[in-house]
Amino acid sequence: MKTIGLIGGMSWESSAMYYEIINQEVKKKLGGFHSSKSIMTSVDFSEIARLQNINDWKSLNQLMVQSAKQLENAGADFIILCTNTMHLCSKEIVKNTSIPFLHIANATAERIKSVGLKKIGLLGTKFTMEKDFYIKNLKEFGLETIVPNSDDRKIVNDIIFNELVLGIIKNDSRKELIRIIKDLESKGAQGIILGCTEIPLLITPSDVDIHLFDTARIHAESAVIYALE
Repeated sequence: MKTIGLIGGMSWESSAMYYEIINQEVKKKLGGFHSSKSIMTSVDFSEIARLQNINDWKSLNQLMVQSAKQLENAGADFIILCTNTMHLCSKEIVKNTSIPFLHIANATAERIKSVGLKKIGLLGTKFTMEKDFYIKNLKEFGLETIVPNSDDRKIVNDIIFNELVLGIIKNDSRKELIRIIKDLESKGAQGIILGCTEIPLLITPSDVDIHLFDTARIHAESAVIYALE
């Protein structure tokens, strides 16, 4: 079994989900007393959020590369970043480390392709929805991506940063996300990427009729498959 290196803390709630899913999957596949071999380095999300707000991606790249190197030096065989937005730093991580990096958008795209969908809606932070780092990866897999309008993008981003990363779950916010999902569906989306690892804390498959792609779960499951190859 390979040792999984996890960069966590963005937020710690979603990092806990990763750790739980990874260990559940290892036990499911191997049985008995098996659990995952893993190493996690966890950053202070307050610092990350501050740097995001001032668009200081140079400093964010440095922090992510530092975390990745810590994992490599500690003996991780490969790295996963337990968040969607910070994959904006993935190129720098890959460039400055010598062990494999499993990209969350690639894992998600492979899962979407496996069920035969072509047009997909994307929810996430404003960075994930508006910058091309995520949509570009999906396009390389032949997927067409649509995002909410500007007003709804702000609503989604505010729910993430003002509620979900603080562990706050509001039913009114769930209703808003359901409305936004239905709007994307009316525009041709065949499925919805929950492109923020906190969104599954609020929205589950029982809330909507459309196919949901939980990026945290997909990413964690792909890490286990890679670890056990």
